[in-house]
Amino acid sequence: MPEKELKQRLVERFREINGDHPMTAADDAYVSAQFVVLEELCAVRGRDADAVRRLMLDGSLPLPGYLRSDGAEMVPADLFALADEAGGVDLLEAWFTAHWADPATGKAEWDAYLSGQYVCLHAVTPATIRRKDELTAAIGAAIDDPDAPAAHLHALVDELDALEPAFTAYDRLRFGGPTSRDTCIDAIRARFPRPERPERR
Repeated sequence: MPEKELKQRLVERFREINGDHPMTAADDAYVSAQFVVLEELCAVRGRDADAVRRLMLDGSLPLPGYLRSDGAEMVPADLFALADEAGGVDLLEAWFTAHWADPATGKAEWDAYLSGQYVCLHAVTPATIRRKDELTAAIGAAIDDPDAPAAHLHALVDELDALEPAFTAYDRLRFGGPTSRDTCIDAIRARFPRPERPERR
């Protein structure tokens, strides 16, 4: 399949999942700082970009996280890291899903991973995906528990903060509302501010 057709199919698949939302200059700047152009990453890693696009379309590697307004397919710099750890692309799905005891949960997480929408983590691994889920659940439980120590809540929020990037306005469009950073970090810190430390004399 010609490169132009492959790229077009990838664009169509991306928009099927994310919708067709404009990328602003601020979105482009954020994405360029956080991600790399697929073709540039492939050149550095000695991989054929068209072959990687085929793997994405075949459901063997995740789709790009973003399409920049100039059409560049933006992917994480560690796009190939999990496949390398698994022993190859052919082994990646089985390796990935085995991190969940429930096969249905593992399959659902694999599908989410392939969508390219795990832009909510600096590093996308089964461990960070699971930890994010645990932290968001724990934050919700701590809010509902009047006896939960404030320090515990702040520690949970701080840990989630370290896992998540800032997000950009485009993310709020494609996800149809606030991001997990908005609801589980920024909103919690605004609602439950840390007590001010007394000044030392």
